[in-house]
Amino acid sequence: MYRDSIAGGHLTFPPDFILGAATAAYQIEGGANEGGRGRSIWDTFSHTPGKTAQGATGDIAADHYHQVETDLDLMDSLNLGAYRFSISWPRVMPTGEGELNPAGLAFYSQLVDGLLTRGITPIVTLNHWDLPQALEDRYGGWRGRETAFAFEKYAEVVGAALGDRVAMWSTHNEPWNNSFAGYGSGAFAPGLKNHADALKAAHHLNLSHGLAVAALRRTVKHPDAQISVVLNIFRIEAETAEDAEAARRFDAVANRVFTGPMLRGEYPADLLDDTRTFTDWSFVHPGDVELCHQPIDLLGVNYYEVMHVRLRPHFDPATEATGGTAFPGSERIEIVRRPELARTAMDWGIEPQGLEDHLVTLSKEFPDLPIMVMENGAAFADVVSDFNGQRVVLDRDRTQFLIDHATATHRARERGANVIGYLVWSLLDNFEWAEGYGPRFGIIRVDYNTQERTPKLSAHWLSELCATKVIPVLADQ
Repeated sequence: MYRDSIAGGHLTFPPDFILGAATAAYQIEGGANEGGRGRSIWDTFSHTPGKTAQGATGDIAADHYHQVETDLDLMDSLNLGAYRFSISWPRVMPTGEGELNPAGLAFYSQLVDGLLTRGITPIVTLNHWDLPQALEDRYGGWRGRETAFAFEKYAEVVGAALGDRVAMWSTHNEPWNNSFAGYGSGAFAPGLKNHADALKAAHHLNLSHGLAVAALRRTVKHPDAQISVVLNIFRIEAETAEDAEAARRFDAVANRVFTGPMLRGEYPADLLDDTRTFTDWSFVHPGDVELCHQPIDLLGVNYYEVMHVRLRPHFDPATEATGGTAFPGSERIEIVRRPELARTAMDWGIEPQGLEDHLVTLSKEFPDLPIMVMENGAAFADVVSDFNGQRVVLDRDRTQFLIDHATATHRARERGANVIGYLVWSLLDNFEWAEGYGPRFGIIRVDYNTQERTPKLSAHWLSELCATKVIPVLADQ
């Protein structure tokens, strides 16, 4: 039904280039109170009045927990080469540590087997933000050092259960959101607003990453095992040369707080200096940084937009808050909204050139690490229409977004970037965290009342891309 909307392209990825789509457990699974699953901080947060748009929760979401076979067949029909999903920690270990939930492990084992049967490579993420609420109650969540060691045990359990069949692993997805959005700005679960706690959480996420890498090395038996972390390394551009200090400060607290310990084995001196107002960093124990700095095989990168920054005029240090903002120590920075840019439904600026430049820069910065685009996509206002009695969504804006960003990834490779894969966010429309069910990122539309799935034009585009490795383009209409 979409065939006439797509034309053959001319840019071709190599045969071993990984192409597919991604999701996250709390955003799609539902089944929140089924199968022995424990409560997560996102269950608590979303059930707290005023925290999410229209009070939306992930209780049902896209009902993937019950629709898994349907979704697997859809993936197969789209020729996906790879599918990235996350494990719900509280579904596997309801209280975050101790007793296991066999039914939870069985669900993910079924999913992995279903992918492999269909020739789709499973890519597992251990943490996509749904921390067990019991660990938040017991240890203060990521503020507590004990949570890092609980994560190590969780990694061992999942690695042992799935590591004979799953080769590609990520410890965390965007730990920035866990720490700075969760404990600093309060926009995400658990909704706290303290900069010192956000920095402490960032360190314990770094520590847990290193511990989990080692745990996966011990337990994953797949001969081609690759272990990674997925970071939303912000692409930052200063508005003017005079705003270089703004870019430096933003980069320190947004990016290098993770890439420093994880990839270089150190916390940057300027980051420590910039944040002395909030903490003395005494939560970093001797030997911690060495534990954080474990060799990985792959760097996962999520890209959505470029952050244009400048120094805020007339900033008064005496007014700087100790919490409630996303970037501790950087209130003197403001993010500039570029009026000339086209924008998504999330009001994010569309700049595929930023992805190209970003991948080239990261490959130069970390030359020994292959890079994979683990998430790239956009929310737009979809319109459902009828075509010969079938529901269709002609999401030309999303499809063009994906064409432009896949092309940017290809151009980055031509410029020498060591990029081995590109995954679309997201396979399904889903619970978009604090934004609830308004924004739709999926290439498959989900009717949340009936759970009916409707592949969009963008799904047909991705199907053609995965089947041919050639980037299709939109036909002129």
